[in-house]
Amino acid sequence: MRDFHFPGRSPVMATNGMCATSTPLAAQVAVDILRQGGNAMDAAIAGSVLLGICEPASTGIGGDCFTLVSPAGSEEVFAYNGSGRAPAAADAADLRARGLDAVPLFGVEAVTVPGAIDGFCALSEKYGKLGISDSLAPVIHYAEDGIPVGPRSAFDWHQTQSNLQGHGRRHYLRDGKSLNKGDIFRAPGQAEVLRRVAAQGRDAFYTGEIAEDMATTLRAMGGVHTMEDFATTAGNEATPIGGTYKGAELLEHPPNGQGATAILLLNILKHFDIASMDPFGAARTHIEAEAAKLAYDARDRLIADPDHTTRTAHMLAQETADKLASLIDPKRAMAAPAPLTEAVHKDTVYLSVVDKDGMAVSMIYSIFHAFGSGIASDKFGILMQNRGGGFTLQEGHPNELKGGKRPMHTIIPGMIRREGRVEMPFGVMGGHYQPNGHARVLSNMEDFGMDPQTALDSPRSFVEDGALKLERGYSDSVKQDLADMGHKIVVPDMPIGGAQAIRIHKNGVLEGASDPRKDGAAIGY
Repeated sequence: MRDFHFPGRSPVMATNGMCATSTPLAAQVAVDILRQGGNAMDAAIAGSVLLGICEPASTGIGGDCFTLVSPAGSEEVFAYNGSGRAPAAADAADLRARGLDAVPLFGVEAVTVPGAIDGFCALSEKYGKLGISDSLAPVIHYAEDGIPVGPRSAFDWHQTQSNLQGHGRRHYLRDGKSLNKGDIFRAPGQAEVLRRVAAQGRDAFYTGEIAEDMATTLRAMGGVHTMEDFATTAGNEATPIGGTYKGAELLEHPPNGQGATAILLLNILKHFDIASMDPFGAARTHIEAEAAKLAYDARDRLIADPDHTTRTAHMLAQETADKLASLIDPKRAMAAPAPLTEAVHKDTVYLSVVDKDGMAVSMIYSIFHAFGSGIASDKFGILMQNRGGGFTLQEGHPNELKGGKRPMHTIIPGMIRREGRVEMPFGVMGGHYQPNGHARVLSNMEDFGMDPQTALDSPRSFVEDGALKLERGYSDSVKQDLADMGHKIVVPDMPIGGAQAIRIHKNGVLEGASDPRKDGAAIGY
């Protein structure tokens, strides 16, 4: 239990249904859908799509989604891959011939076909109760009438507005400047897109005028995207992968997501008595950083399009973790793995919903970098993701850019199951950080007995680009101890990621947690 003398946030308790996400308005809309008779999937779709209006720097209908779902009355968990592909004519050889050694992050070459709308429609059809029209109705209203910009969204808008280019500046800036806290943001073009999807389904987005708007905009900038690339976009069901840490089973989405990295990281941590350490001390922070270096190095060599990832079992095997753990010196930092050409960043939204019948949804939705590629379609203002930045140009690599392939993805929904019972849909935003974040949250709960809200509130660390990033919650003495071990210490300007979670207790009580690093809330009824 937290110390009530200090500022903080208590978990939210309810019994009938709950949504936890990074904007209160989106959480409230999701709960409204539940009250109207919708189930957790109907609510998750409504809340997620609305987040694209509330937080356009982080997500939107030009992006991708991944989902884990446990249906009502079942302890099984199913995965859905709503990520798009590179256009058929894309080829790493063409970019190498231009002298490039990485996909230009804010170039048209980085734009992959958006898979989210196809995913939402498919998920609504398979798991929903009300239908896609009902889920999109409140989003259409807010896109048309506008929403006040929240504090964190305004901060992100101001910090990353330079990523916008061309039509993107016209649709997402006002008089050439970012929107401020309390300004009203309207997206009438997206309202019209969603109105057509509500009436006609996914084909309204991937064929006809809307697809033509996206394809024409991209081709005018030198892209190789065609109407056929949009028309053939299709997500697919997948089988979750899993691993155990103490009493918990962590379920993750399989590749092309990076969920296997979280399982490998936890398997390495099993070799150390984390529970005996200070949760915010140097020893735990050091061991986690070293384990992350090794787990992420494996990720960068192995994870790619599911049709090209052949060694997932190797990443999940405890024997692999055993060998890696033996490389860790508890007193000294190892050299960082070589810098990668695969791009990573911190802009994503995550949402978890549980309904009164026990359906649990873990959904994550992103356009990758802030404002994605910065490219928006001319007429409708659809921001295009830059997920192609997740490809490598290295010839022969399983994640090499090729037409029709999916890139390695950073976004991963999570689900915890205990003794065969689904206990907690959760997710940690933050691009590259996400597997480390999944491991940190689970370790906070299993090793230190934290409730979900405390586990999300607690200070975070992350080793990236040769430096160990420590949030301001770490003491000066811990920073010095880590520096003495050989870590290069950096205090980042922005907090590390964000997270949401809903724990389902055996008596049916729902305990919601929302990360204070975002504007969000857990709301139940």
